[in-house]
Amino acid sequence: MLDVVVVGAGPNGLTAAVELARRGFSVAVFEARSTVGGGARTEELTLPGFRHDPCSAAHPLAINSPAFRALPLERYGLEWLHAELPMAHPFPDGSAAVLARTVGETAASFGPRDAGAYRRLVEPFLPKWDTLARDFMSLPLTALPRDPVTLARFGLAGLPPSTLLMRRFRDEPAKALFSGLVAHVMAPLGGFATGAIGLVFALAAHARGWPVARGGSQSLSDALAAYLRDLGGSVHTDYEVRRLDDLPPARAYVFDTSPTALARIAGFGNHYGGYRYGPGVFKIDYALDGPVPWTAKEARAAGTVQVGASSAEIGSALRAASREGRAPDRPFLITVQPSVVDPTRAPAGKHVFWTYGHVPHGWTGDLTDAIERQLERFAPGFRDRVLARATAGPPEMAARNANYIGGDIASGAVSGLQLLLRPRPTLFPYRTPHPAVFICSSATPPGPGVHGMSGHNAAKAVWKRLRQI
Repeated sequence: MLDVVVVGAGPNGLTAAVELARRGFSVAVFEARSTVGGGARTEELTLPGFRHDPCSAAHPLAINSPAFRALPLERYGLEWLHAELPMAHPFPDGSAAVLARTVGETAASFGPRDAGAYRRLVEPFLPKWDTLARDFMSLPLTALPRDPVTLARFGLAGLPPSTLLMRRFRDEPAKALFSGLVAHVMAPLGGFATGAIGLVFALAAHARGWPVARGGSQSLSDALAAYLRDLGGSVHTDYEVRRLDDLPPARAYVFDTSPTALARIAGFGNHYGGYRYGPGVFKIDYALDGPVPWTAKEARAAGTVQVGASSAEIGSALRAASREGRAPDRPFLITVQPSVVDPTRAPAGKHVFWTYGHVPHGWTGDLTDAIERQLERFAPGFRDRVLARATAGPPEMAARNANYIGGDIASGAVSGLQLLLRPRPTLFPYRTPHPAVFICSSATPPGPGVHGMSGHNAAKAVWKRLRQI
């Protein structure tokens, strides 16, 4: 009999498997797709030689993850590549705000009226970032805070809505960039604890950057799987699990799946009936004949580019998708241009480019024209560079990854108390009604993103259970 069976080979499932294998347990992972990766895959979606990331492409949380930093993933081929600027936020007049590695350069891009306010916001936390990240991403009750005072100060700054936090800023560059950071998790700007989301992304960029993985996000997943095998674990792909009886006998089962799928497979009925899913995304992967012709020079040097003319425009786009049930006329776009720093991603002189906009949950329309009109505002001539495109609305996103129900790449609405207490309001989120069954997906704390910490935290709960047995 195995000690642990893990269902789902996304970053959280693989991390949980690795953590348990490191403790000497026998572990096997079962994945429905033909390759491991979940939200961290790389495929040729458009033309031969163009390597795209179907979901996550830039990784500020992965490079800062306490779980990943404790693992020897570089020995298994993972290499982080950094663009000249982690992130840029251009404006229609050709100017741009930037999220640079240094606080000073970032503050300077906001202008003199907001430079000081930004420094006062982030500089107190930056020297203690590693401890803060560990404390913040280990909640709740998987580890005692190492620095409870700093964590409490962070909570005071971040728990209010981001709209309240942004009152510190007077001009649009700072407001728009910070609004965009919050929108990365598709949370309404006025929601509970949204200030913390923006702060986490800003601090992560200042601490270690906003990199891409050489060769694509698949290299992170492959490194985790290779390390697991070296630890004695096994990985089985093309293995779809419909019920618990489909799996071999084990002392514990860990699911890197949506709560909906877990309830169906394990027979938990309506146990997760109150779990809410959020808005979806409409994503386009491009093969380009050259780099994106951004008007702002800062955007041409950045790995990630946020596209939204103002904080008001960004807020309107989020409201349309999350509350009004319609696709925005001017969508807020998150874009990543990996080949700016990684030439292995496209043939010589060509580029790959990735963007998505927010749409209502389960939306079935086509946002291509609205996305490209928005891009043309900030990069005139963009359409002339397009060689091929691969589009994916909510139905296609859900088909690529079963955890993205209704196109929700956050695996659950990141709003209200569900931002912190997911998938149920409990201090033991990784447990389920069955004492031998656990959940470790992005539907558990600390939530969405490629960081492995949900798997890391769940592994602790499993380890305690097995030790008790």
